[in-house]
Amino acid sequence: MKSQNVFIRLWSYLKNYKLALFLAISLKIVSAVMNVLEPFVLGLIITELTKNIAAIVQGVPGAQINAGYIAILLGLYALRALFYEIGSYGSNFYITRAVQNTIRDLRQDLSQKINRIPVSYFDKHQFGDMLGRFTSDVETVSNALQQSFLQVINAVMTLILVIAMVLYLNFQLALVVIISMPLTYFSAQFILKKSQPFFKRQANVLGDMNGFVQENLTGFNVIKLYGREEASAQQFAQITDELQEVGFKASFISGVMMPVLHAISDSAYLIIAVWGGLKVMAGQLTIGNLQAFVQYVWQISQPIQTLTQLAGMLQSAKSSLERIFQVLDEADELNQVTEEIEGNLTGQVSFNHVDFQYVDGKPLIKDFNLDVEPGQMIAIVGPTGAGKTTLINLLMRFYDVTDGSITVDGHDIRNLSRQAYRRQFGMVLQDAWLYEASIKENLRFGNLDATDEEIIAAAKTANVDHFIRTLPGGYNMEMNQESSNISLGQKQLLTIARALLADPKILILDEATSSVDTRLELLIQKAMKRLMEGRTSFVIAHRLSTIQEADKILVLNQGQIMEQGTHESLLEAKGFYHDLYMSQFAKQAE
Repeated sequence: MKSQNVFIRLWSYLKNYKLALFLAISLKIVSAVMNVLEPFVLGLIITELTKNIAAIVQGVPGAQINAGYIAILLGLYALRALFYEIGSYGSNFYITRAVQNTIRDLRQDLSQKINRIPVSYFDKHQFGDMLGRFTSDVETVSNALQQSFLQVINAVMTLILVIAMVLYLNFQLALVVIISMPLTYFSAQFILKKSQPFFKRQANVLGDMNGFVQENLTGFNVIKLYGREEASAQQFAQITDELQEVGFKASFISGVMMPVLHAISDSAYLIIAVWGGLKVMAGQLTIGNLQAFVQYVWQISQPIQTLTQLAGMLQSAKSSLERIFQVLDEADELNQVTEEIEGNLTGQVSFNHVDFQYVDGKPLIKDFNLDVEPGQMIAIVGPTGAGKTTLINLLMRFYDVTDGSITVDGHDIRNLSRQAYRRQFGMVLQDAWLYEASIKENLRFGNLDATDEEIIAAAKTANVDHFIRTLPGGYNMEMNQESSNISLGQKQLLTIARALLADPKILILDEATSSVDTRLELLIQKAMKRLMEGRTSFVIAHRLSTIQEADKILVLNQGQIMEQGTHESLLEAKGFYHDLYMSQFAKQAE
């Protein structure tokens, strides 16, 4: 994506709020005009007062303060101030409305997109990277629009108007002001370029420090156990020393900017004061216009400095927009629906000569065939990397087969709506997932139309009702963000109850009893057995003792079925499954 196009593309979001944007720009222009008029109006007042006072001092007959004219000028000054405040407030109000609505639309598009892109995208991108695009990148764009858009307009308008005013007041003095502009800009740009590497390094070291602190707080008990407190403190000291060094350099170099810019402004002040004073004495310039020139020197340096500082913010916004649009440009999941599911599926599943590869030229599954009757329990075992999870990914249509087909009740799953098809499934994974809400709402996630009575009935079937009632608040207890206020086994029981509420026809079970105590393991196995009754079930087995009742056990290795059969037949064959089972049995005996 070309970098210049990201801002053009952002306009496709902003243009939906053209009225608010137009009002913001118009009011900011009014504010800039009123701000530039201030020195000129003050100059008229000062000129009139000095002229009247000089006449009175010189004893000119009838000389007096021209109160009527000065009152008109003061009224103009007050009216200017009123319009300036209205312009400033109004422009901020309307730009905030336009920007926040634009960012809301951008977030909504990202949220909708994330539900349409294939699962393979998440396998290729880190969770933290994706989270950053949704949060920090969007916030960077929001801040850039909110803070820089109107400031750029204000700075440009101020420069144009100031140049016009000084040229109107005195051409020769105007040259001094105009010459100071590029000097101010290039000086600020030079200092920024020198300081940026140190600011970047400072951000990186700060990230290292935050990561180190988070890691040490998480593993604090382990650090204490192995007596690594001193080593940890020394490592932290090294990081903070580096942060202090780069922080000092970044702050020092950037801190030079203001003295340099002030030096240029002061030089312009001095030249205008001396040269302008001579012109005043020569009657070529009024004293009021001289003070206006002095103020315009400040009004010139301020917007130039603003534009220079905003350059970095706009660069960051451009980078963030590129990352955001990369997500929005991802291809959606293909969903060409040619067949409809009438009623519910029975759960008859067939793998027909299935081939699959994650990477071209590196096949993982070759000519895989399997027939599963409704209500059967199929256990899948094998070493790490055998293809167990891949098989489930293909069945759930997280990935499509490279060749062959998978049919459910005679339907090729590639011809079904992914959403309608996946509604027929229930999943209980090894990593139990609950979100930040009440226990009742977490259970209702399986069936949004479930009544409180149905939720309680499902909890009872899953052997978790008694536990829930012992919690503070019972079914209304709020889960925290990490779901750490209940145990792993209890979370597993809740996910089983959630699956029961969904009433699926096909179950995917990633057995997750290895990290719980014996009592909870028995409860989970009992609940899973109830869950599987009358449903086609695919169980990824870790403990072979839990799948002895399976109708068929598949022993996978490198994407191929090495052995298949019942528990008893596989033991009698004395093959890979027999060796695997006996090794686990020996460990349990020990």
